[in-house]
Amino acid sequence: MRILYHHRTASKDGQAVHIEEMIDALRSLGHEVRVVAPSIGGQAAQQGAMGGEVGWVHRLKAALPNAVYELLELAYSLVAYRKLVQAAQEFNPDVIYERYNLFLLAGTLLKRKLGIPLLLEVNAPLVDERLKHSGGLSLLALARWAEGTAWRSADHVLPVTQVLARHVQAYGVPSQRVTVIPNGINRAHFVTAPTPEAAKQQLGLHGQIVLGFTGFVRDWHGVDRVVRWLATPQAPINGHLLVVGDGPVRAELEALAVQLGVGPRVTFTGVIDRHRVPEHVAAFDIALQPAVTAYASPLKLMEYLVLAKAVVAPSEPNLLEVLTDGQNALLFDDKTAGSFEATLTRLCEDTELRARLAQGAYDTIDRLDLTWLGNARRVLSLVHAS
Repeated sequence: MRILYHHRTASKDGQAVHIEEMIDALRSLGHEVRVVAPSIGGQAAQQGAMGGEVGWVHRLKAALPNAVYELLELAYSLVAYRKLVQAAQEFNPDVIYERYNLFLLAGTLLKRKLGIPLLLEVNAPLVDERLKHSGGLSLLALARWAEGTAWRSADHVLPVTQVLARHVQAYGVPSQRVTVIPNGINRAHFVTAPTPEAAKQQLGLHGQIVLGFTGFVRDWHGVDRVVRWLATPQAPINGHLLVVGDGPVRAELEALAVQLGVGPRVTFTGVIDRHRVPEHVAAFDIALQPAVTAYASPLKLMEYLVLAKAVVAPSEPNLLEVLTDGQNALLFDDKTAGSFEATLTRLCEDTELRARLAQGAYDTIDRLDLTWLGNARRVLSLVHAS
């Protein structure tokens, strides 16, 4: 099968991981994939470590009025459409696979021109996300029209969670045209990870109970709660917080740790190469998902599971699609004060429980087939069925 893969992502983060892994998985199954994307995306994919951002995009957005920037986003659809038409003429694709972005209608336009199936991967309800977290939208009606048009035009919409699927269906997309494809994992990237003890030795954490978090840390993640808990009598004296990543609240968290007298027990790695993540996560005794976006399929969670880590996470609907309390994670009620901290204490004190959850976490990957290859097979089955 010939697959024309289109995206507008130019950052080097979890989005890039999803894109690269899906393309590799589709190709490994014997299919031809032609990628059409911003040229900056190719450069970003080759330069910098995970978590890097495309600075000029953010500077442009900050310099322009929201309405002008939003119109430029919509206008980009025409630029992308011309690229897609040229690629389609050369490649003669059987299907279009597009990663949804706000105001991006190039795939929709090409589907209408060629009459071939369009699969639309949706990772977030971007109108709502921009309203809440990215400075709002000036052209709200236009944004809602663009989002609805993109979703309803696709032959199949691929949200990453059931929670997000319900959001897509609320836009009028029939349930039979919506299939959940969560984030996955590539086992090959993790088979060479060291044992927990070896990883701790390498990081100078021998003898510590390591509580770990991966990713770009923001205020809403609630990592400060872990720092505060470390300073209480309930936390083991050998408890250590390892943050594999960086983020805007790093300095604040490090200052808080010093203020509370636990500075030496908190370590930030800073931004590291994606391929070095497994050797750090391998050191975790307890993997932290202190908070979650309501519709997301966290990539870090898949990494925790494949490396057999005892997971602590909130009991939220999207996480419950993957996690079961006492089986592959210990869940807490985020609406109950002290529940998170009590869960950490319990898990630190119970070695046997940690081992049981770790095994359950590892088994989850096979049980639910949470792999990129599995995702690619599911996507292709939808094409064959259409």
